[in-house]
Amino acid sequence: MPNDHTQRRLAAIFAADMVGYSRLMEIDEESVIARQKAHRVDLIDPSIARYNGRIVKLMGDGMLVEFPSVVDAVRCAIEVQKGMQEREAGVADSERICYRVGINLGDIVIDGDDILGDGVNVAARLEGLAMPGGICISDVVHQSVAGKIDTIFEDLGGQKVKNFERPIRAYRILTETGSRGAVAASTSGAAATVKPSIAVLAFQNMSGDPEQEYFSDGIAEDIITGLSQISDLVVIARNSSFSYKGQQVDLRRVGEELGVRYVLEGSVRRGGDRVRVTGQLIDAATGGHVWADRFDGTLDDIFALQDDITAKVLSAVGTEITQAEVKRARSERTADVAAWDLYLRALPFYEQVDGAGHAEVKRLLAKAIEIDPGFSSAHAILSLSYVQAAFHAWEASAAEAIAQAKVSGLMAVSLDQSNPLGHAALGSLQMFSAQPDLSTKSLGRALEFNPNFSAAYGHLANSLAFQGRTVEALEAVQKAQRGSPRDPARYLWYVGTMNAYFASAEYEHCVEAADKAIQMRPNFYGAHYISGAALALLGRIEEAGDRVRTACELRGGSVRLNSFEPFLRWIFRLVMPPPGLVAT
Repeated sequence: MPNDHTQRRLAAIFAADMVGYSRLMEIDEESVIARQKAHRVDLIDPSIARYNGRIVKLMGDGMLVEFPSVVDAVRCAIEVQKGMQEREAGVADSERICYRVGINLGDIVIDGDDILGDGVNVAARLEGLAMPGGICISDVVHQSVAGKIDTIFEDLGGQKVKNFERPIRAYRILTETGSRGAVAASTSGAAATVKPSIAVLAFQNMSGDPEQEYFSDGIAEDIITGLSQISDLVVIARNSSFSYKGQQVDLRRVGEELGVRYVLEGSVRRGGDRVRVTGQLIDAATGGHVWADRFDGTLDDIFALQDDITAKVLSAVGTEITQAEVKRARSERTADVAAWDLYLRALPFYEQVDGAGHAEVKRLLAKAIEIDPGFSSAHAILSLSYVQAAFHAWEASAAEAIAQAKVSGLMAVSLDQSNPLGHAALGSLQMFSAQPDLSTKSLGRALEFNPNFSAAYGHLANSLAFQGRTVEALEAVQKAQRGSPRDPARYLWYVGTMNAYFASAEYEHCVEAADKAIQMRPNFYGAHYISGAALALLGRIEEAGDRVRTACELRGGSVRLNSFEPFLRWIFRLVMPPPGLVAT
């Protein structure tokens, strides 16, 4: 009887794709084809052969390669990427050929000379996560090569990818590339370890009063802010770590999903003027306790209690904190507990992103600022709320809302030059005012003071994309995703990706990113506009028309956004559909 048993084997799968292939071909088709052939003959094919790889198939802009050894696959990828950097060093950035590479180790199905299965699909998705000129590997590849290859691995955490329900744990290999904004790798010694990483969960409210929830959240958020100031520590953003609030979770699963080694959890009991805070630091890899402690004091002691917890966490994970860093983290607060309490009450309303929430933010922060006019962060949040109000038409006059946002943002920065929230508020306003160069500078300042500021990375990605700085924009998106992989507002990460791919004429990737943004935020008309233009440029005119019509309908409810016309015209210059595509 014939043997119809499916043939399978374990293999390392190397998927590569040329960045901006369509755009490069449009610029100079003959030159791209000739250079691509030369790279293959002189570099890529010999390297694959040297490491015992087999080219399974070639596409116009990429290839699929099978290796019997995962170590050889990674070594080959590093050799190819470094070789491509050297060979294309004299070429202008806009015309440079570079590849993304994804590598997975998994079970494959043999189909003649072809290979199929999830092992191949994961490699393809990892390739999509890689930076231009970079390499992205799966968790199982990282486990197999760590300690065997001299390079630096950056843990990207669990990444949600198309057609996979569970997140894929991914790592970036940091190698020197010809791409702007890439990080050079150190090759001295054995494989470098990644930075210590931590997630701070929402602290449990033990006060017996549900209205005190904001206070326990505020304690945890202030600790996150303090930890985020430390440049050699990866800290997950509040919006992601708080997504587990109210759930009974396995802390080892939390560590896996957020890509962190440590998890801090705790509780707060407030009674009258007395406060008790408990905390325990968990090693997410083992589920074991690193330390646990209890902190008692009065409301007047609360800032000292938070600083004490922050310092003990850093000591436990092997990171030293200086007094200057403690002072800088504390500077974002007010010295007045009453003003700080009002600020904490305002934050949940700001997170609502609606008109009623904006009204409460204004009311509460006005009181906080009346108590302490020098409270920088209160001015910053007020500025950000007014930017949202202008965009969503929550105020009677968008022009006045923008003017107030500018006043509050400038006040926040003038009161505290080292407050990242103030610089981020100005950067957000400048981006929507069609001033991407100023926005980039402001957001860069915010990230100097808080290198774990995911929202700032998200805004920066858009500012960079609108300047045509595609590689840097995608780098910023990766950092935003790493810092807040479960953020309810992570549609902004996809918007940044969408804009970056549109700017580099990678329209298929642009549409894929836009679809993710629309899935999370269906009413975000910008994603419909830009994906409509991308579809038109791909020749998919009917789909493009549907997107543009939807965008026009959604924007029809925002006719008061006249102050954002410079921003909208700026976008439309990028996304204006070709003649003949009319939204009717």
